Amino acid sequence: MGATRAQKELYFIRLKELIAKFPSIFIVNVDNVGSNQMHQIRVALRGKGVIVMGKNTMVRRALRTILAEYPTFERLLPYVKGNIGFVFTGSDLKEIREIIQANKVAAPARAGALAPKDVFIPAGNTGMEPGKTSFFQALGIPTKIARGTIEIVSDVQVVFAGTRVGPSEATLLNMLNISPFTYGMTVVQIFDSGNVFTPDVLDVSDEELLGRFTTGITTIAALSLALNYPTIVSVTHSLVNSYKNLLAVSIATEYTFEGAEKVKEYLANPEAFAAAAPAAAEAAPAASDAPAAEEKKEEEEEGSDDDMGFGLFD
Repeated sequence: MGATRAQKELYFIRLKELIAKFPSIFIVNVDNVGSNQMHQIRVALRGKGVIVMGKNTMVRRALRTILAEYPTFERLLPYVKGNIGFVFTGSDLKEIREIIQANKVAAPARAGALAPKDVFIPAGNTGMEPGKTSFFQALGIPTKIARGTIEIVSDVQVVFAGTRVGPSEATLLNMLNISPFTYGMTVVQIFDSGNVFTPDVLDVSDEELLGRFTTGITTIAALSLALNYPTIVSVTHSLVNSYKNLLAVSIATEYTFEGAEKVKEYLANPEAFAAAAPAAAEAAPAASDAPAAEEKKEEEEEGSDDDMGFGLFD
């Protein structure tokens, strides 16, 4: 039974209020998510985010009604398909994603279900009676009888990720009490301040962002200097280069200024600077050794006073 006209109007109003209030939206897939699990996620998000569900046709219609006021939300329309919902938030996106994906429950393999990952049956004793050997034989699983029970000889993969679970595989996994899958709410896309991106963007660290930003600044500065086109990032380099050129002109001519005087003095008498450098280097260790020598001398004097001319056993 579809929603009534009044319910649709309330849904449209509620959606518009949330869009105006929250800058970010998570588009989430809720396949195999039960009502109790959904309740747990709502509780975990309380005060940080709001979950909104609805039929896709009604969601699309609601979004189209607000496009005149919020045109950037047209980017959400292609993702309104399948079993999806919205999580509205104004909190840290990484934190909200962790809360959404943290609530998972183990689930048995069901025949016909799409496997989200590979499933292996480990080697070892199953505790099952020999009469059930046919289940293992049908799947090509090597077994032997040990102490009156079936024992799997080696690890065997029975389900491949992205394929449908067969009836035999599902029956055998349930007989072995193996619940290989976990189901929970998953993030499909993220809408933030008019931009839509995949959730793996949140895995980019601050250090990586800073590194890329620094690399970009370096590239822009190099291009600006090569093209003689001034930009904010190239101004410092231009000033340094201009100062170097000014020093070169001062050295080549009689013109001088305070910054060039020391350079000219060095060029005029390099031997004096070469002799002063080792002397300064020797003076520094000597100065540092002086306090140590004084301390050692004081310790010797104190020791001589304490002995007062007597031996230890006198």
